[in-house]
Amino acid sequence: MDPHERITRHFHESIQTKQMAMDRLTPVILQAAELMARALQAEHKVLSCGNGGSAADAQHFSSELLNRFEMERPGLPAIALTTDSSTLTSVANDYSYREIFARQVRALGQPDDVLLAISTSGNSDNVVAAIQAARERGVRSVALTGRDGGEIARTLGSDDLEIRVPATVTARIQEVHLLTIHCLCDLIDQYLFAPK
Repeated sequence: MDPHERITRHFHESIQTKQMAMDRLTPVILQAAELMARALQAEHKVLSCGNGGSAADAQHFSSELLNRFEMERPGLPAIALTTDSSTLTSVANDYSYREIFARQVRALGQPDDVLLAISTSGNSDNVVAAIQAARERGVRSVALTGRDGGEIARTLGSDDLEIRVPATVTARIQEVHLLTIHCLCDLIDQYLFAPK
């Protein structure tokens, strides 16, 4: 396959995945945005975590809330648990890599905060541990997953939400995760600053 055809194939696969995801994910994205907006309105915060590209997505989400998305508004309290290299390395060294997010959730999470837990496979052990720690702290979780939801799908409580991308290719899952993050940011802004 020549490079032009490969590029075109990626675009088509991305479009098809987003079309499949649109109807399936819209209701749960709406629920997640409402949950986060209610938490923020009540002066709680949103924590976020993930590994690799999902860490970048967690940071992207946090920056859109702390700074602004598309409208001028006050910053909103959000913390990406992926950004403090001293904390991450000390926890990994003193305990285990599995605990890098969970220890932060236990220290920073307050009842009625929200955790955005991101894992394309649904099997990231440290994200699973963060969800377990969130439950201990009375923090509800919103999980962005793919494939079959993995261990995260089995770990989530009945009050938690899973936004599972109907795809198996990591790149396609990540593309829908990013679109979902933008939907969440837009809806949070609409709920809090442009109520109907």
